[in-house]
Amino acid sequence: VQLVESGGGLVQPGGSLRLSCEASGFTDDDPDMSWYRQGSGTECEWVSSTTTFGGTEYADSVKGRFSISRDNSKNTLYLQMNSLKPEDTAVYYCAVDASAPLCIYDLGGDFGYWGQGTQVTVS
Repeated sequence: VQLVESGGGLVQPGGSLRLSCEASGFTDDDPDMSWYRQGSGTECEWVSSTTTFGGTEYADSVKGRFSISRDNSKNTLYLQMNSLKPEDTAVYYCAVDASAPLCIYDLGGDFGYWGQGTQVTVS
């Protein structure tokens, strides 16, 4: 299996970024997919999830500013981030069927599947 994130970068406060996560090799065509993040010196934090049936959930800290979506035809997960704040600065991880907050690159499957992460810096 593979999870490849992209779209991170440096942005000014109030700006926008869109993260992408391309998934491949999964036997489940529509797994539950999530975004997590980990800032410097902070714990791994759940950001948002989308389920097979199209449901979406958001952490209170990003609700109204971030939007998660998926294109099943491209096996790609997205995170549109608007009105970015300095406290959004973190490494953002794409996770499939995550069962615990890891925020490390891990394709072993014991706690789900985790991509390598992409850095988002708001400054």
